[in-house]
Amino acid sequence: MSQKKPSKCKKKQTDEISLSKKRNTRAGNMGIGYETAADFAKRGANVIIACRNKDRAEAACEKIKKETHNQDIHYKLVDLSSFASVRKLAEEINQTEDHLDILVNNAGVYNVGNQLTEDGQQLLIQTNHYSPFLLTNLLLDLMKKSKSRIVNVSSLAGMAAKMDLEKLNKYNNFFTDYALSKLCNIMFTIELASRLKGTSVTTYSVHPGTVKTEIIRDSGLVAIVSRSIIRTLFKNATEGAQTSIYCAVENDLEPFSGEHFEDCHMVERYKSAQDVWIAKSVWAKSENVVQLR
Repeated sequence: MSQKKPSKCKKKQTDEISLSKKRNTRAGNMGIGYETAADFAKRGANVIIACRNKDRAEAACEKIKKETHNQDIHYKLVDLSSFASVRKLAEEINQTEDHLDILVNNAGVYNVGNQLTEDGQQLLIQTNHYSPFLLTNLLLDLMKKSKSRIVNVSSLAGMAAKMDLEKLNKYNNFFTDYALSKLCNIMFTIELASRLKGTSVTTYSVHPGTVKTEIIRDSGLVAIVSRSIIRTLFKNATEGAQTSIYCAVENDLEPFSGEHFEDCHMVERYKSAQDVWIAKSVWAKSENVVQLR
């Protein structure tokens, strides 16, 4: 690219970056999502936490209010295993908000086995990709009313995937399915950026690092070993949220819409994510699955 690359940021210091105006945001109720929401709240944002569990959402909102003294922290319920629930959330936001400046698609699942949703999709791919894809598209008109950013939380696992559209709604194994969903996040970002050219909205995909969160919650041997390693070697949720925050608020990132970020700086796209025609194919497949049109 001919533009100057954005500079690296130091972890835990993104609160020094100021927002130009009050922002509405979507994040999560625990882990990276919680830390992202809390950071936005510290900046004076009007935060909307979208999640499935009402009790956890209420607890997260109250905790953030207490920690940040920001009372504009709200939640809306959504079940990402249901396209109807996603459409209901989007309708509520479009009706109640006059602008939406930051959208962080952070929710994700890992080892959920062979489960189909009410929409006939594998639970993992619907939660990790199809529902965020649908929600984002349903909120685009609202986001175009201001200078807005969309951050899609992906994973380094996407590097190991080889895109096969026929595998997206099949149960393969937990790692293959997860890696494919994370590659979809990146491909979605690439094609979305292309479609958003000439608008006020930009988008970025993020690898947060290997973070000790509740995404690995089962009691199997793999989970036990993974948690033991994670506790010793990898990031906590606050550290893991920094790249999402950076892409949401850092100045002058607009020329890099569609790019991939790690550790608060832009990195070369994984080899698995360099074919823009595959990105277009993933978009077309997703558009058909969620019945966007």
